[in-house]
Amino acid sequence: MTYMRTWTPLEMEAEGVGGSEELVGRLRELGDGGLAELLTQEKGLVFRGFDVSRDELDPVLDLLLPNRLAYVHGNSPRTKVGSNVYTSTEYPREFTISMHNEMSYAHAWPARLAFYCEIQPGGGGATPVVDAARWLEVLDPEVRDAFAGGVRYLQNLHDGYGLGKSWQDTFETTDRAAVEEFLDGTGASWEWKADGGIRISSVRPSTTRHPVTGAEVWFNQADQWHPAGLGDDTAAALAQILPEDELPQTVTFADGSPIPAAYVEQIRDRGLDAAVDVDWRRGDVLLIDNVLLAHGRRPFTGDRRVLVAMSD
Repeated sequence: MTYMRTWTPLEMEAEGVGGSEELVGRLRELGDGGLAELLTQEKGLVFRGFDVSRDELDPVLDLLLPNRLAYVHGNSPRTKVGSNVYTSTEYPREFTISMHNEMSYAHAWPARLAFYCEIQPGGGGATPVVDAARWLEVLDPEVRDAFAGGVRYLQNLHDGYGLGKSWQDTFETTDRAAVEEFLDGTGASWEWKADGGIRISSVRPSTTRHPVTGAEVWFNQADQWHPAGLGDDTAAALAQILPEDELPQTVTFADGSPIPAAYVEQIRDRGLDAAVDVDWRRGDVLLIDNVLLAHGRRPFTGDRRVLVAMSD
């Protein structure tokens, strides 16, 4: 199924010699309010031709993301490389990462994401973005209705050895009390397991509304947390290793009933099909509204290093 692509992120090209000085100057001229208004209007902004170097990135991020957040309770494999700056993912290059709004499974999520291309991929490696209101619109009514009651996310975080991420990496701490303090304010339930890991369960809505525009958007990660979203071979291999409720992460409807695999595949495939690819050149920067846009990653060849930071 193919959908009309009537939207693309706004591209802003360097007009002078480029570099962070020109980009910082233009962002300061725009101002915080102007940038916020433009981002809400356009959903995504691509800054091209500025050829921002890694050493020059921080002043740019300070203007794009006034309050950079740590990736606490994040579920993607990432490495912290600077002041709340991370590798965008370390998922193997041959795989597609399906569309998602960052941390839509959590009680709170970043309002903005900024991506920076440090190393241009040899081939492929685009960051697809999709209008999350459009994603909701292209799902069958049966699927939208089924998800109306929300979803339940279940995480099993190990103590340093096992599948998926450890709780220490997930919460960026080795202090159990700090984890409990964080979880206390999230509405989640949890229990420490005999092997030193932790099991976390949380119920979240499947959609949300943008705080400025009021647009209702698809806003959950059911397709990424469900075994069916991994493909038949991977799901079958995991099923031989662990029962579903012991997987590093899984998802059901809010009442605990299973989500049909066909629903998961429709969500995944239609999100990707409706997406617009943002191709990377070294030094490019992409800023997105994390509620209005979902993002993913296309497979790539050669080297690719894209960094990400986020802000509330």
